[in-house]
Amino acid sequence: MNFSHNIFKTASALCAVLVFILASCTSHPSVPTSFNQSNQEPEIYPDYKNVTIPPNIAPLNFAVRNADAAVARFTFGSTTLVYGEQTSILIDEDEWKDLLSQAKGKDIKVEVFAQKDGSWTSFKPFSISVAEEEIDQYISYRLIFPSYVAYEMLSISQRDLTSFEEKDIYNNMLVSTEDNGQCINCHSYQNYKTSNMQFHMRQGNGGTMIVRDNRAEKIDMKNDSTISAGVYPAWHPTLPLIAYSTNHTGQSFHTRDKAKIEVQDTESDLIIYDTDKHEIQTISGLADEMESFPTWAPSGDMLYFGSAHFVYKDTVPHETELIHRYREVHYNIYRKPFDQKTRTFGETELVYDAAAENLSATFPRISPDGKYMLVGVGEFGCFHVWHPDADLYLMDMKSKQMRKLENVNSDRAESYHSWSSNSRWIMFISRRDDGNFSRLYFAYIDKNGHAHKAFELPQRDPNFYTYFMRSYNVPEFMTEPVSLSPQQFASTAKAEAVKTTYKPNGKGMGIQPMLTEPVTDEAENGEATPATDSPTGTAPANNAARP
Repeated sequence: MNFSHNIFKTASALCAVLVFILASCTSHPSVPTSFNQSNQEPEIYPDYKNVTIPPNIAPLNFAVRNADAAVARFTFGSTTLVYGEQTSILIDEDEWKDLLSQAKGKDIKVEVFAQKDGSWTSFKPFSISVAEEEIDQYISYRLIFPSYVAYEMLSISQRDLTSFEEKDIYNNMLVSTEDNGQCINCHSYQNYKTSNMQFHMRQGNGGTMIVRDNRAEKIDMKNDSTISAGVYPAWHPTLPLIAYSTNHTGQSFHTRDKAKIEVQDTESDLIIYDTDKHEIQTISGLADEMESFPTWAPSGDMLYFGSAHFVYKDTVPHETELIHRYREVHYNIYRKPFDQKTRTFGETELVYDAAAENLSATFPRISPDGKYMLVGVGEFGCFHVWHPDADLYLMDMKSKQMRKLENVNSDRAESYHSWSSNSRWIMFISRRDDGNFSRLYFAYIDKNGHAHKAFELPQRDPNFYTYFMRSYNVPEFMTEPVSLSPQQFASTAKAEAVKTTYKPNGKGMGIQPMLTEPVTDEAENGEATPATDSPTGTAPANNAARP
């Protein structure tokens, strides 16, 4: 395993060096003087036509399709830059940085010239709009080979968006062996800072890695009073508290549904963990409610989450019943007020009744300015990364109006979304490229809440995604890089885990349980659609399927 991993890393490094050399040697070719004029826009990949980008993003290198050679001219004011390297447009990083600085708040004109069979064609120009607002310099994500029941090499990586630099935060191959592999997932930060962060490790050297003030500890969250250890995390913006869901997760496979796979929770609750006291307490845990996906309002005085009302008939095991009734699972978005002084929760309120529209809403994320809520919406279920119908919706928190982000969504799955710290950029994963691999996309949300066309994470080699055989998962913004090394995390992973204690409701943090009857707007759930296809069966809970 380690040998194959080293070969893969070495080959990737050699490819990166080769591409870097080519980019470094990029010359400024001449624009052809004789060409045919086309009224069509060029076919380029990635599709950066008419997108809005941050003024501090790395160069948007792209390849021109259906061409033997290509040249592109970028123009803003009196500045003109021309690039071309066979069919790839490789942009000089320093020149690009200067161009974006000049064009901030305005548009760059891009003209593409392509040669085919010895003849040049000039295509219809397009624009690249440069926003006034920057994007957070750093992001992190998990990289995983697409799989259903198995995994091997996993990494949580960080990328500098102003360049092409990518580094591992942690790699499971540092501790995995042939006989004892490790799954890693669910990285999260407190208020975009990496000095307080966490991620999960399961199976080999399992536990939750929690970093406080750049000091790492491995925490054992397992106890007899919760469904599982912590799963989906949400750091409180200022307090030493992390809200988690606890989930019993399994899989079923479709024989006729285009979604291929269904990842389901047969039960789930919400808990909160005090990182100072190493205490866990239940926030809510109703038998007929599956609560999950917690997230805090930026003010820290409200906890948002998704919950599906599902009553088992108990004629068969729950896992079996859920497989046959999977299309009946519809999550709504709720919230609970939180008193930061007494650390107590108030009554539950309904925020978005997706079930009334026969939809399912998951993964609520509140913009740091508090104006908008971004959610993932699908026809049913909770794990929309495999649902082609999954889209991103935006709610205006003042008017409570919900709308689909037409310029952002595609005809394939969009999921795992997050906000930049200035509320102007969203990041999400999409399977729009080929339907199999999830790739990373960004979109500008202007001051009026209008979403602009999404663009893919730039790479030095524009053909990078055609040969990169791993998916991006759970992207998060950061305002600084992680300072601890992968080796430091590996050392902590091998250490003994710190035990936690469980405090029943009414003690410790004084957390009140969820009310039996949530406060709602009197909207009724939509009628469930019966299942129309036959899953082939179930698999045990799969760590690789989790975020």
